[in-house]
Amino acid sequence: MAFALVLVKTVVEIAALALLGQFLVGAFAWNRRQQNAIYRLFQLVASPVTRLVRLVTPRLVLDQHIPLAAFFLLVFVWMATIYAIARSCAADPQQAACARLVQGR
Repeated sequence: MAFALVLVKTVVEIAALALLGQFLVGAFAWNRRQQNAIYRLFQLVASPVTRLVRLVTPRLVLDQHIPLAAFFLLVFVWMATIYAIARSCAADPQQAACARLVQGR
């Protein structure tokens, strides 16, 4: 169980860092951000999350705010996943994914 949660945490971290990188690249190349290859790469990586957030949010939320909402959703999912990993490792510390947590004690 802990291994699956670690995989979920990793995917969430990749998507959140892609959104953060997209924001930083967009801040430095605001007028030409759609022509920037790195910006478009980050946009491609983060697009599944932003599409999902667009589907679940009402139309009242502006499209410019969707990446920010997606980032905050990912932060919440990341914290919940860390909590679930800790609970799973507390229940069964012999799991392979719990080796780092057990060594830290």
